[in-house]
Amino acid sequence: MTGGVFLAHGLGGRSDLPVPLWLALYAGAAAVLISFFALTALWKTPRLQGDQAGRPLPAFVERFADSAATRATLRVLGVVAAAVVLVTAWSGGDSGENPAPAWFYAWFWVGLVAVSLVLGPVWRLVNPARTIAAAVCLAVPALRGTRPLPDRLGYRAATTGLLAFLWLELVFPHSDAPLAVAVFLTAYLLAQVAGGVRYGPSWFDRGDAFEVYFGLVAALAPVGRRADGRLVLRSPLDGLLTLDRAAGLTPFILVVLGATAFDGLTRLPLWTDNTRELGAVTAVLTGTAGLALAIALLAGAYAGAVRLTRPFLRKGTEPYRAFAHSLVPIMVGYTIAHYFSFAVFEGQQGLLLTVDYTVLSPAVIAAVQIAGIVLGHVIGVVSAHDRALVVLRAHYEKAGQYPVLALMVGYTAIGIYLVSGA
Repeated sequence: MTGGVFLAHGLGGRSDLPVPLWLALYAGAAAVLISFFALTALWKTPRLQGDQAGRPLPAFVERFADSAATRATLRVLGVVAAAVVLVTAWSGGDSGENPAPAWFYAWFWVGLVAVSLVLGPVWRLVNPARTIAAAVCLAVPALRGTRPLPDRLGYRAATTGLLAFLWLELVFPHSDAPLAVAVFLTAYLLAQVAGGVRYGPSWFDRGDAFEVYFGLVAALAPVGRRADGRLVLRSPLDGLLTLDRAAGLTPFILVVLGATAFDGLTRLPLWTDNTRELGAVTAVLTGTAGLALAIALLAGAYAGAVRLTRPFLRKGTEPYRAFAHSLVPIMVGYTIAHYFSFAVFEGQQGLLLTVDYTVLSPAVIAAVQIAGIVLGHVIGVVSAHDRALVVLRAHYEKAGQYPVLALMVGYTAIGIYLVSGA
């Protein structure tokens, strides 16, 4: 990588398990299985309330969060931050001298996950593309589109944007070059502004890859909106039920899962030993094929589990969307496992232009990696179980969950193996 700053191929971190791999695999699988059988014994009826749940926050907190001054400040900060990153990125150089790649990959792509998990959909309020599109429509009303966003489009535009970003991150051999970041961000911002001008603010809810992604993460935040508009404290499990399970959301999540798996694969000897001597063009083609195959395999596994579950579902249930929300905690768990050490190490590059690799021990990294994967799957099992009690036919509430349970156990094992560096 340019400047020798970023770790390994694509983005990632250290992968050192201080316990035997077999023990980590057994422990992870056991945690998921024990959680499931405990749920089937103790959780007999649906308990989650989705957007009806939550305890209202104090009135002054809600007034501050909803005030025009707060929202205007966030929008201005978003535009200023985007301008600073773009100007810095376009100034060129390499990642050892230019902090823009660290700002984009470590501070934004990874750091905003942590912010969203705590505060909710903050990026929706900060998103500079929203602000610029609104400003363009205000300044030139003739450009404002009147067409509503077609329902058939679903999340396809967001998925396309996500794939473009993931290809840049994981396949492009100079993804940490400031100019590569500059070109991508400029093109992406222009595309989003164009979509926002044509279709209005609703474009960003399903057309902006980053807003969709951070919105999914934000569903797990303890802060959210109730159906009556109140700002409340609620269980992340209730937050997951508020997600819009429109067409295309499941593929979007599966793209993230598959790409994270591919990221782990590229740091294993199986990959590095067989791609080390490839030429630049061949390496890009191989990486592109590997990314596509990883996404296809994980998506195929999910489709297979859903197909086996279909006979147990109540009439009128859309099978591929029914459990989509339960994949979100797994997606977040994979993200934490793969990017935690990267964010800590390379995040320093964005501030100090130096990296201290001794701030985290292998034991701490491994503990966070395994905990992220296992906890993500356990939350996913709980969420899927509660949903199963609603959508599965009577007397099949337990047996009908076995295919999804097998999927969860398999995903857990794959996730732990990929972060092990085996």
